[in-house]
Amino acid sequence: MEDVHIAGVGMTEFGRHPDRTGRELFGEAAHKALVDANVPRDDIEALLYGNFMGGFAEGQNHQGPLMADAAGLTVPATRYESACASSGIAVREAVKKVRSGEADVLLVGGMERMTNNPTSVVTEALATAGDDLYESRVGLTFPGAYALMADAYFDAYGAERADLAHIAVKNHANAVENELAQYRNAIDVDDVLEAPMVADPVGLYDASPITDGASALVVVSESYAEANDLQTEVAITGTGQGADSLSLQSRESLIRTPAAEQAAEEAYEDAGIGPDDIDVAEVHDCFTIAEVLALESLGFYEPGTGYAAARDGETTRDGELPVNLSGGLKAKGHPVGATGAAQLVELTKLLRGDHVNSDAVTDAETALTHNAGATVASAVVHVLEVVQ
Repeated sequence: MEDVHIAGVGMTEFGRHPDRTGRELFGEAAHKALVDANVPRDDIEALLYGNFMGGFAEGQNHQGPLMADAAGLTVPATRYESACASSGIAVREAVKKVRSGEADVLLVGGMERMTNNPTSVVTEALATAGDDLYESRVGLTFPGAYALMADAYFDAYGAERADLAHIAVKNHANAVENELAQYRNAIDVDDVLEAPMVADPVGLYDASPITDGASALVVVSESYAEANDLQTEVAITGTGQGADSLSLQSRESLIRTPAAEQAAEEAYEDAGIGPDDIDVAEVHDCFTIAEVLALESLGFYEPGTGYAAARDGETTRDGELPVNLSGGLKAKGHPVGATGAAQLVELTKLLRGDHVNSDAVTDAETALTHNAGATVASAVVHVLEVVQ
């Protein structure tokens, strides 16, 4: 079985791009990844591409071949859709293709263009990732869904809004020096607690923003890297995927995310490691409560204890397990289809030492990404390790 190496990564700035099309955004990210990889376009065998709301936001489906054109490629191209986990799933499929020997060189990534629509339209589009019959039709949007999850967690474990506020403060602090992040402003706990309420107890600073952006990676087999003298420093050594009921009312609990637990267990087993071996992580903090649930589902914290991690300095940049050094979805931004691949872009740079926040993890050798769809009905986890 071939080992899978990351040869190059690329990302656009995340934020508002009112004068750019989705194809322009992905073309930029792909070009950066190909230059970083030093891999000829002619060697790319396929494009695996994540996108969720292109039909709503741009009136453009069938985006796979369109984005291959944007990347300067004429190769088989497939769009993957799994809500916010779309490009994370695309990365997983790329890993499987390289491991099996089906391909040696792949371009994988994602894009979402969202800010060209009013908030009401974006909210409607995002809500289609939930259960239309039992949730969307009765007015439940994702801020409301995560508010239900937060309330259930508070009731079970005694956590408070101030505990979640520390997560937002941490992630904004991590984004300040990240030139690709959407929000590079520091905030404090009072800012979070005094911000407008979106869906009690979820406030404005508890939620990730509406974002445009694209991300891309070139993944190669170890044999291709060796044959072409590529200096690939990071490999994807573990991958896992999990599932849960789409609608909240069908779940046994609102304070656990079994899809992430399943994905993590599979990824750890695949990589031959455990949660204690992870040095740095990027988790899917679409809302601050989501980071808490992720930390517990990934095995970093026992149930009912993850809410204190940021407050106690354990997941800050100088903590034992730095989480979301990119700024996370909360401050880096959340262009839905691009997010999963963007997590791997950020961690690859962090492990290679060429990220602005690499000084926080100078000895890191093993990293993890956690990418979730909707209220974690879908989840994908990847383990990255330094190989050179």
